[in-house]
Amino acid sequence: MEFSLTDDQRAFIQVAQQFSQDKLAPHAAEWDATQTFPKAVLRDAGEMGFLSLYVPPSVGGLGLSRLDASLVFEQLAMGCTSTTAFMTIHNMVSWMIASFATESAKTAYCPRLLTGEWLASYCLTEPNAGSDAAALTTSAKRDGDSYRINGAKAFISGAGATDVLLVMARCEQGITAFIVPADAKGVSYGRKEPKMGWNSQPTRTITFDDVVIPADHRLGDEGEGFHFAMKGLDGGRINIATCSIGTAQQALNQATQYVTERQQFGQPLAQFQSVQFALADMTTELVAARQLVRYAAYQLDQGHPDATAHCAMAKRFATDVGFKVCDNALQLHGGYGYIKEYPLERYFRDVRVHQILEGTNEIMRLIIARRVLAEGCALL
Repeated sequence: MEFSLTDDQRAFIQVAQQFSQDKLAPHAAEWDATQTFPKAVLRDAGEMGFLSLYVPPSVGGLGLSRLDASLVFEQLAMGCTSTTAFMTIHNMVSWMIASFATESAKTAYCPRLLTGEWLASYCLTEPNAGSDAAALTTSAKRDGDSYRINGAKAFISGAGATDVLLVMARCEQGITAFIVPADAKGVSYGRKEPKMGWNSQPTRTITFDDVVIPADHRLGDEGEGFHFAMKGLDGGRINIATCSIGTAQQALNQATQYVTERQQFGQPLAQFQSVQFALADMTTELVAARQLVRYAAYQLDQGHPDATAHCAMAKRFATDVGFKVCDNALQLHGGYGYIKEYPLERYFRDVRVHQILEGTNEIMRLIIARRVLAEGCALL
């Protein structure tokens, strides 16, 4: 079993790290404070290939593995959690269109999505269909060479500021995926939700009122949408777990520097055993979480039959650890961790939602437990 990174992987990390330090970190606090969606920087990310990391090369993507993409997202998240999280969503939409859309739709949408000229939102969650995604009621009815979509989606990242919507709707044959232009007639948006974190990307409800789209904007056959959604969520769980790892690593870096500089009772905080124990536990749990995420990404790349359970374990563990590390890093800063002059409170706010989205951590536990009860616990 090989744990060391390849030369290519180290190169991916270096490039992502440089972009994170130059383009994301210097502006993250301002974007958070002003609730700015940094479209220009996202276009820069597209030019670097960060918006098409695992999109097939046949349509212009980089074609990286999910493990390689995780290495990139971790570095980007160290610069800005919220903006990187949006990049992961955009990557998922671009990958789904590139993998399952008609050739005409790929030609129409992929070139602009991969460069960041167009940005995308993923529309699965509804007001009454959150964890129970299969209960969605948004409908799509065939009308000749078109479909008519009616319904509503909730908590949609980027909504109102993106150009393309990937919508899950119910047809006669079951849940089906559709590409919907964000400015299509009949599409309307609710208010921008005031949120605890993730403030560099807007979140809104979307209403579809008799929205007509061409039939060639359907992904796959009718009824295949839920399968596509679950495939997307496996990767999405790796992505959001990775965002937690990157943010927690940056919080740990900040805390380590702070306790070596901050003096109390005549000595640096780092000289106190309680502080040393806290750093040791934070580091150990973070390393364990990172390895689990990378292992799950590897299993997903290999098409392992237990990949879904591994992705659920990685998402549950890494997002819990990420939040805990950020919380402890804030605590080590004392009162300074609570003020906006320091980034710790932003890290804390941004990672909290990771335990909720891409399937709540309670749902992750259900996925894992069902696998264990059905086939035993010998997952490894």
